[in-house]
This record gives sequence, C-alpha cells and structure tokens, in this order.
Amino acid sequence: MAASVFDWTVRVYYEDTDAGGIVFYANYLKFFERARTEWLRACGVHQQALKDEAGAMFVVKDAAISYHAPAQLDDVLKLTLGIEKLGRASVQFVQQAWKGDVLLTSAQVKVGCVDSHSLRPRPLPDHIAAKMRASADHTSQSE
Repeated sequence: MAASVFDWTVRVYYEDTDAGGIVFYANYLKFFERARTEWLRACGVHQQALKDEAGAMFVVKDAAISYHAPAQLDDVLKLTLGIEKLGRASVQFVQQAWKGDVLLTSAQVKVGCVDSHSLRPRPLPDHIAAKMRASADHTSQSE
C-alpha cells in the first residue's frame, strides 16, 4: 500500500452524523475529497486556476471504500492520502480516516483529468504531474 504523502485533520460536526449519532457513511467521501483538495493546495495546485488557465479539471472515476469502525460527534479524525499510481491522465489514491490509532475507513479513489469544456479525458498538465510526483517522491525519500 502507498505511504501517506499528506495528512489532514477534520472534526466531526452534528451535520456529519446520522440518526444513530455516528458519521453517515457517505460523508467519508466528502472528508476524503477535502483531503485531496487540501493536498493539491499544499502542492501549489489550485483547482479553479487549473480550470481557468489549463482547461483541466479532476473528476472521480472510481471509489471503493471499506468501513472498519465508527466515528461520532466531536471526534477529531486524521485523514491520510497516498498515491498508489500516477498515470498519464489519472491518479489512484489510497485514503484512510483514523481516530487516534484506530483505522475507521479506508478507500481507493481513482481521479481522472478531463478537459473542462468537453469533459473528455486528457493528460495531466505536465507541471501538475511534476508537483504530484515531487510530493510522492519527497515522502518516499523521508521514510
């Protein structure tokens, strides 16, 4: 499995929970989306600028998620993100949600790069792929 290249912390709010008081299952996908967005920002990639300047956007192509333990109101979760595969037009992420040492949720999320006008697949812009590679390489060198 890919090493974590980025960690992001979120707190569980009332709106994130279901009638049973635990995090509603679909909200983990929102948490993981936020972590990917914040990772991109940390890499110097701003999605609106990517769309405006390069005519490219990221879309989720596939997501496989497993639930291991519940989170509840006010819990602080650590979200981790790793790159499993960086392709020509897509990125396969491994993402996890942790409460302390307890793994709550794990997912594989494949994100594709598309043309912002046609919504057809397109290669990752070279400068974006380089920033992603540098982030992954930096982590693997520091382990």
